[in-house]
Amino acid sequence: MTLIAAGGDRVEDVRALSEDKGLLALLGGPLPSPDALLDFLASFHDPERWQERPPAKKAWVPPESEGLRALDAINRELIARGASRDTTEATIDHDGTIVESHKRGTTVAYEGTRGYQPLVAVWAEERLILADELRDGNVAGGEDPLSSVKRALANLPPWVTQRRFRADSAAYYTPLLKYLVAENVGFAISADMTKELRACCLAVPVEHWTALDTREHEQVDIAEVEFTPGDWPRSATPRRYIALRFTPLQAELFEASGPRYHAVVSNRDDLDATQIVRWHRGKAGSIEQVHRVMKDELGAGVLPSARFGAYAAWFRINAIAFNVLTVLVRRALPARYRETRPKRLRYDLFTLPAELVVHQSRLSVRLPIGADRLAEIVEARGRLLAMLESRRAA
Repeated sequence: MTLIAAGGDRVEDVRALSEDKGLLALLGGPLPSPDALLDFLASFHDPERWQERPPAKKAWVPPESEGLRALDAINRELIARGASRDTTEATIDHDGTIVESHKRGTTVAYEGTRGYQPLVAVWAEERLILADELRDGNVAGGEDPLSSVKRALANLPPWVTQRRFRADSAAYYTPLLKYLVAENVGFAISADMTKELRACCLAVPVEHWTALDTREHEQVDIAEVEFTPGDWPRSATPRRYIALRFTPLQAELFEASGPRYHAVVSNRDDLDATQIVRWHRGKAGSIEQVHRVMKDELGAGVLPSARFGAYAAWFRINAIAFNVLTVLVRRALPARYRETRPKRLRYDLFTLPAELVVHQSRLSVRLPIGADRLAEIVEARGRLLAMLESRRAA
């Protein structure tokens, strides 16, 4: 995690950290070698898990090893320690991302890219990763997302009393929808545009459409439609289907000029149709930013090994590192750092030059910065120490 926070994205980068004598003095000992780190990651790979794969199943998600479950438990404890107890509502944003790789054994994803397609669930209000699940590239996002969502809900701290869920059409999975309804989780999920649902959209009278947005090249209108898919029990509570119609403002050459239709399904009755659509759109600014930081500013976008379990551990350790940095900026640093990404933290804090001095067995550090910035660092360290002492007292 120190390597990842410092900007390293492969285990070989630990050699550079090992040359920093000041850092080693603060850590209290030497860092492991790249080979030791690789061996550690390899210990999370359990070949026996793959023997459970059904012979006819090409796209399959293996059960997690004991080590991976232990990392998940560490993340659960970190969330409980680092999240604010004032935040009693949790909006879970759930989505997958493609990590490109051409290592041996990788499969082709839906975009034609070879690699992996992990799922990630984020607590939007606290910007904490609740759960992740590594998948081969050929495993579709809609292939049983329920297990990932269950883990995310289980990792919420006990003081959260209101739970919400947002996702794209990969989560339009009947067992998941039924589970969310049974658990009283309010949701908004992009629906698959089936022939039956499209027919309902086309049947909406003109006067029932309401303007939502006027964009540069298209007009967006919404309308609620009455639709019940065949796999939804007639006796169950009906879900709300909100249709979105995208009408081009000007015909484009070589392109169809008619309207396009999307739909969002929700069980929330505390918002009107416009509010649900706008709330659902909010996931883009949450989960997509997390994917970008994980892959581009941390080390999740680089595979340390061709072994599935080793990369699953590496990805999860990156998620834990992401959460540690989030707790740092949300609970210790000044308010202006609240939305700061790792790149900025490295520039402002992690790479400050300093001189370590030991005098009469006391370690001191001299920093070439102004008094105001120095005071902020001292105060931040004081807040972190207070968190530690509070946990020890508990």
